[in-house]
Amino acid sequence: MKNIFFKEKKESSSIKKNFVSLFYAVLAALVIRSFLYEPFSIPSGSMYPNLKVGDYLFVSKFSYGFSKHSLPFSIPIIPQRIFSKEPERGEIVVFKTPEDNKTDYIKRVIGLPGDTLEMKDNLIFINDIQIKIKTINTEQYKSFNVKKNSEILPNNLSYEVYEFEKTFEGLNTNNFSKIKIPKDKFFVLGDNRDNSQDSRFIGLIPRENLIGRAEIVVVSFDTDIGSLLKFWTWFTALRKDRLFVSLLPNQIE
Repeated sequence: MKNIFFKEKKESSSIKKNFVSLFYAVLAALVIRSFLYEPFSIPSGSMYPNLKVGDYLFVSKFSYGFSKHSLPFSIPIIPQRIFSKEPERGEIVVFKTPEDNKTDYIKRVIGLPGDTLEMKDNLIFINDIQIKIKTINTEQYKSFNVKKNSEILPNNLSYEVYEFEKTFEGLNTNNFSKIKIPKDKFFVLGDNRDNSQDSRFIGLIPRENLIGRAEIVVVSFDTDIGSLLKFWTWFTALRKDRLFVSLLPNQIE
């Protein structure tokens, strides 16, 4: 006669082990996502030419310390920012927009606490010194002609930006009145200068809203052809030149 009681006990033990394994796997994923690295995808063109729609990247959560926004759904377990570090001028940061403290934005840090900053006819002045700019070439962005420029910040970090050759009537993206950036606030800009909702429109970014630093594009898909969610489009949609692309600005010697 079969021992059915032993079988039920064995099955119960197996279910318990599977549940414990799943729990630890979820816990490990939450720890990695909250305190080490979190994946993000790019839904808009505000950071062209450096970030493209369809890019999948990793953001380091430990770069600027931790706050409630480091946790999923901004759970208020961490009362104030801990292990806080200041972004370096020129780094690409992910943050919660101060408009609602919920939506993730990604932009480049241009102004730090204590800086004076203004923009005149597309030229940026930091502490009354114009940053260096050099036109690389002209390109096509969607149906617009754009200049691809190289900007060099006072700390000798460099990156590329887009400037539309034709400005939009009624939308002033080329000028910004001089401001002094207060403590624990940052001024951010999109690299696609005439197509970005940044500090010119949403205001300064509080330190507590910082989530992390954009480190690397792992993979990218042309969304006009396919996406990561449609495996049958992977080969044709894959941007083969955007595998493991660093997002850190270049150091100019």
